[in-house]
Amino acid sequence: MSITAAMVKELREKSGAGMMDCKTALTESGGDMEAAIDWLRTKGLAKAAKKAGRVAAEGLVGVAADGAKAAVIELNSETDFVARNEGFQELVGKVAKVALGTDGSLEAVSAADLGGKSVTDSITDAIATIGENMGLRRTAVLSVSEGVVASYVHGAVSDGLGKIGVLVALQSSGDKDKLAALGRQIAMHVAATSPLALSTDELDPAVVERERSVFAEQARESGKPENIIEKMVEGRLRKFYEEVTLVKQAFVINPDITVEQAVEALAKDLGTEVKLTGFVRFALGEGIEKEETDFAAEVAAASGQ
Repeated sequence: MSITAAMVKELREKSGAGMMDCKTALTESGGDMEAAIDWLRTKGLAKAAKKAGRVAAEGLVGVAADGAKAAVIELNSETDFVARNEGFQELVGKVAKVALGTDGSLEAVSAADLGGKSVTDSITDAIATIGENMGLRRTAVLSVSEGVVASYVHGAVSDGLGKIGVLVALQSSGDKDKLAALGRQIAMHVAATSPLALSTDELDPAVVERERSVFAEQARESGKPENIIEKMVEGRLRKFYEEVTLVKQAFVINPDITVEQAVEALAKDLGTEVKLTGFVRFALGEGIEKEETDFAAEVAAASGQ
């Protein structure tokens, strides 16, 4: 029989599967709606769609590095139990490696080939197999024309997989082993301190203005003249910059110097310029609002109380 657009729409609403998958299902089942739903279920497509509304805030951050280029991705799952699943971990590792061959954008990584399928389709297959909602939340790539992009994974469950992933790019023609050693130390520093930006120039102007306003109101409460207030505000802003910009932070490996000074010391040792050009820090689930489950209420409801 002829498959109409209305039939495809109806099946899509019932199953949550994609339009082309719905059309194929109806074609394979001769237009029988219930049979088409069963066809989608056997392929795991309807099951994956039904899971899609559930919050995925667990999972893993994956890192892959190749000398002058490195990638970091965050693949979420609903539970930490699935994050410990060997198949899930393998998938995260593969996606991170595939990301190395892209520009790092979420769109490019999602569409990249992973064993003959796109990353998106591979994740959909994993949803159907494992039975939990998953999502590739964010991706990033850092590279240098010369030098190293170092990486660090905190809370690692296996090589390159953990709860926090950091990339640090050092541009230099100097000894790569020494660059990699400092880069890893800075990456560990970033994991611990979570700086807002590389330098004051890269801070969000809105964030700076908000802090300035708060500092100004605090200073005015002292009752001092405006010219003194302005000096107080500038002093507090300098302290703020030291706390939130990577290059101005006290280096956790040696708190007597800043990260900037650690880079300058390496440049002096190598006898060539070393430039810290960027960093990326992904912490698993940051910013995701997790669903709060009242298990007592669920048990009571289930028992009819």
